[in-house]
Amino acid sequence: MLVKVYGAAISGISAIKVTIEVNESTTGFALVGLPDKAVQESRERIFSAIKYNNLVVPGKPVIINMAPADVKKEGSYYDLPIAIGMQASCQSVSEEKLGDFLMMGELSLDGSLKSVQGALPMAILAKEQGFKGIILPEENAMEAAVVEGLDVIPAHNITEVVEFLNGKIEIESRKIDVKAEFDNGYDNFGVDYSEVKGQESVKRALEVAAAGGHNILMVGPPGAGKSMMSKRFPTILPSLTIEESLETTKIHSVAGKLDKGVGLITRRPFRSPHHTISDVALVGGGSYPQPGEISLAHNGVLFLDELPEFKRSVLEVMRQPLEDRKITVSRTKLTVEYPASFMLVASMNPCPCGYHNDPTHECNCTPGEIQRYLSKISGPLLDRIDMHIEIVPVRFNELSSDKDAESSAEIRERVIRARAIQTERFKDMVGIYCNAQMTPKMIRKYCVLDERSQTMISKAMTKFGLSARAYDKILKLSRTIADLAGSETIESMHVAEALNYRNLDKESWVN
Repeated sequence: MLVKVYGAAISGISAIKVTIEVNESTTGFALVGLPDKAVQESRERIFSAIKYNNLVVPGKPVIINMAPADVKKEGSYYDLPIAIGMQASCQSVSEEKLGDFLMMGELSLDGSLKSVQGALPMAILAKEQGFKGIILPEENAMEAAVVEGLDVIPAHNITEVVEFLNGKIEIESRKIDVKAEFDNGYDNFGVDYSEVKGQESVKRALEVAAAGGHNILMVGPPGAGKSMMSKRFPTILPSLTIEESLETTKIHSVAGKLDKGVGLITRRPFRSPHHTISDVALVGGGSYPQPGEISLAHNGVLFLDELPEFKRSVLEVMRQPLEDRKITVSRTKLTVEYPASFMLVASMNPCPCGYHNDPTHECNCTPGEIQRYLSKISGPLLDRIDMHIEIVPVRFNELSSDKDAESSAEIRERVIRARAIQTERFKDMVGIYCNAQMTPKMIRKYCVLDERSQTMISKAMTKFGLSARAYDKILKLSRTIADLAGSETIESMHVAEALNYRNLDKESWVN
């Protein structure tokens, strides 16, 4: 008896419908449709689960086709739909509901269901394809329930699924109040900028970066506070919008990085990989492509501490994602695309010993050693970082002061006001949320300068040898600074501050 059951395959951060056809065979158990090794091994798991739960073992050989046949089926997530298809072919499961539900789940030998990766994209696919609902392991129910208008059926084992499809039991559809997830208020991060003594100019630069979504590089000696301030950076970022949250959650769902019981990511990601990370781990890919750190930081922050310690090849692969805000992974038979719209926050020492230009410590590095150290960061990569900030050690009187520093909440209020201006500005632009994402056409429209400001930038470009890309970034920074000041027009003082954030080119560090 031929029956059809529906599942899904993951491609990038989206899902593709997979139709699983089960029929009698004359050649023994056969599984076709481009399954990988994990799918082929499902036979043993399925038969063990069926016998353990006293379900009907097919009396005749079966052939299982997974369509479309040109899409590779990966992982153990097809265990549940294949098992249910086999039960339906034996007439142990009613076909009445099979067409209403998309189902996915890995089976243990005792028939219990294990979680799957990509439950949210699968649920979105089920809604788009007109399915009434989706049947998933209990652990995946919360993330799938984010999709409104879809019955999310959480199951603990294969017996529950069989009895539900046969109408013997009712399983309550899992629901989640998406709006309530965002109404819980600003999360307590446990750290705050009020704990940072001094460094007011650096905190101002970080405020500008947060307000416009700009990349920033901090250069300074050990102990100046680079890491401390970077780790507090998320505390001044605005909350995710619902659209950003859904997209971010999809990436973490596909990568299997969602915490248990979490349905929606409501806090901007903060990823801080170690400098020994590989190219693939950073940008994504592998034999079976998975999102890398830059995609896991989508709509959030990627913090690279001690930037020159990363392998040069690792840093260079970031150049294209920093520009295009996405990464394309190509294999012989597969090409997937992952979003990578992140803010890069990086820190580094000015030289190998860390004390070049430090007023209180002597630097023992030769000019050649400093140059080799700095050359680990290529010019093209540096050019893609909007802001370069030099940090000096905090004086003793500032460290010992009892005066309260400005809190993260106060800074965040200004950032949110600036972002609100940008949200209104780009309300008709798809995928544009902040000034750093402006296209050249938008820059010409929203970053108009007066003659004095143009002259100021012209002199700076001649003096520092800045590129056309740097020119655009200065304009974007100027627009952000003007937004923070509540100014509709960009004034010369805004441009002057923006230029101050581009003065730290490599030559100035060495000479």
